[in-house]
Amino acid sequence: MSKQITVRLPDELVDFMDRLVDDNKAPSRASVVARAMERERRRELAARDLALLTEYGEPSDLDGLAATAGGTVLTDLD
Repeated sequence: MSKQITVRLPDELVDFMDRLVDDNKAPSRASVVARAMERERRRELAARDLALLTEYGEPSDLDGLAATAGGTVLTDLD
């Protein structure tokens, strides 16, 4: 699901988005905005994770998680 919103952006950002669309680097202005917001969300999550690791250190109780998870069969994804 998606929502339509109205945003006001500086002319130079709109010109940049239009160049991306014109150069076939993005299908639409909306896709450029969505991609930028996804990138910002990932940046925020990474900053939160870094803050947690800085405060609490790396969790030593998860050392075997990758090996265990790597061998888990996910049949419900078919």
